[in-house]
Amino acid sequence: MAWIYLAIAGVLEIVWAFSMKQSEGFSKLVPSLVTLVTMVASFALLSLSMKSLPLGTAYTIWTGIGAVGAFLVGIFVLGEQVNAMRIGAAVLIVSGLLLMKLSSPA
Repeated sequence: MAWIYLAIAGVLEIVWAFSMKQSEGFSKLVPSLVTLVTMVASFALLSLSMKSLPLGTAYTIWTGIGAVGAFLVGIFVLGEQVNAMRIGAAVLIVSGLLLMKLSSPA
């Protein structure tokens, strides 16, 4: 279950990052509320996953899912630029996540 909690926490991190962007500095009510609710849920699920996963593994994978997910949302939803260096960076992050998962005893 810890890996499921962690995956959901990572997806919620993407949601709260996107909502924070949409809140325009917390000046819009609905995106601000979505940000706060999904942020709390993301942290709660991360905390649950850390009951059985090592800190370094859980935190790295959580932030990695959020970083790569936010990168993809930026490109596909917000129309942010795509270039070889940004794609290479995302590939390196995903490679690191896979290595963390493979090296985890849990």
